[in-house]
Amino acid sequence: MAELHSLDPNTSMFAQFREKTGSVVLANTFVVPKERTEAFLTLFRRQSEFMKAQPGFVSLQMHRGTAGSRLLMNVAVWESTGALAAAFGSPEFQRMAAEFPDDIVSYPHVFEQIEV
Repeated sequence: MAELHSLDPNTSMFAQFREKTGSVVLANTFVVPKERTEAFLTLFRRQSEFMKAQPGFVSLQMHRGTAGSRLLMNVAVWESTGALAAAFGSPEFQRMAAEFPDDIVSYPHVFEQIEV
C-alpha cells in the first residue's frame, strides 16, 4: 500500500473527513518512481472508475509534473467531505488502495473554495 503523509503536518486528511462541509476538492500529490508510472496510472484509472460511480462525486483530473518530475497530482471535486469519506472508507476502495506498491508516497489534502 502507498504511504500516506499529511501535506499539512497539523491537519491529517482523516481529521478533515470529520469536518462537515459542502463542496470540497481533494488534491492528492503522489511521488511515483519513474519505472512505476504506467502501472500506477493503470491502478489509478481502476480506482477512479469506482470513485466516479460513488454518491457525491463531481469530477476528477490527473496532472503530471513537467521536466521529468516524478509527481502526479489528482484533483477531485466532491459534494461534501461526508461523500468523500464514505467513498474512501468503502471496503472496495480500500482493497484497491492496498494494491499500490509501498514505494509510492501520497500527500492528500481536502480544500474548500474561497472567494478572492
